Amino acid sequence: MMLARALLALAVAVSATELAQSIQQKYEGIRDFSADFTHTYTGGVLHKKLTEHGHVLIKKPGKMRWEYTSPEKKLFVSDGVRIYSYIPADNQVRIDAVPKDDQAGAPILFLAGKGNLIRDFTSSIGEVPAGSPPNSVALKLVPKAAQPDYDWLMLVVNQQTLTLRTLVTMDGQGGQSSISFENLKENVGPADKEFAFSIPRGVDVINETAH
Repeated sequence: MMLARALLALAVAVSATELAQSIQQKYEGIRDFSADFTHTYTGGVLHKKLTEHGHVLIKKPGKMRWEYTSPEKKLFVSDGVRIYSYIPADNQVRIDAVPKDDQAGAPILFLAGKGNLIRDFTSSIGEVPAGSPPNSVALKLVPKAAQPDYDWLMLVVNQQTLTLRTLVTMDGQGGQSSISFENLKENVGPADKEFAFSIPRGVDVINETAH
């Protein structure tokens, strides 16, 4: 019985590693993509639930444009060197440096070609979230180096095409963030100007790259 369990655990580990390798290989072959997204956050210290919608455009290496349209407008833009975070209601822009490849802690940076699933994480087969489309499979990833923003993340993909459907993360306060993608289009060829950010006049600027 113990041997059978050990063999089963080994088989699951192997399949998780194979899935991680397959996903990594697929996304190494994707230059860019666009999608509509729904971002849901539940739990945390305040036990709140928040659902937001928007559009994302990503181009490797390191370029991203996350435009939240409802219920509150937000804009997060990376030009590959700096990340600009702009929330109009706060009248503030924050500027951060894009981490190096071997320091890419934020889960969304994987989508922009930063980090490596095999090198940076321990993988296992996860539980597919309720409401996921048919033929979904989940890969749970625990970072080998402790991260300040999350304890683990999970990629939910189409089992046949490995197209990304949902990105889930869990933080240290028990908060779960889930970003589901729809109308995802790969290799659409966006211009670099899509990832340029002009700081609006009159806003407060917090420049973390100056430290």
